[in-house]
Amino acid sequence: MRKIIDFIESYAPSLLRYGMAAVILWFSFAQFSNVKEWIAYIPDSIVAMTNINAIALVYMNATFELIFGVLLVFGWQTRIVALLLAAHLFDIMYVVGYGEIGVRDFGLAVGTLVVCMNGADALCIQQKKKTSPVIAQVPIQPLPQAKRLI
Repeated sequence: MRKIIDFIESYAPSLLRYGMAAVILWFSFAQFSNVKEWIAYIPDSIVAMTNINAIALVYMNATFELIFGVLLVFGWQTRIVALLLAAHLFDIMYVVGYGEIGVRDFGLAVGTLVVCMNGADALCIQQKKKTSPVIAQVPIQPLPQAKRLI
């Protein structure tokens, strides 16, 4: 039984990373496939501030999510990618506000932040660097006895 638990524990971070990547990629594909539905989520203040029309902003957001979702799937620069996606989701949560969508986005943002905190997992293409203990090349000699001055 302990082997099964150890196996599950060793792949849990990978499962979370894949699940978060699937959600991000789903949103990306949904935005690419039906831009007009997503325009409603773009605040007018962003359009006015950037002078970029809402359709272009939806495509830019979908492209960001596509690129970083794919990077998350493969596990390349996992901490940085997950941190950027978590910040993106926290921003979306802030813009959407309190409600069922905002709470959902909060959960997604926290899950992505956990992926960031965990870093590379067992199935990432970019593995954690293995650190070896420091081993002295020269044997350590005891300190010479101090001579009494008094």
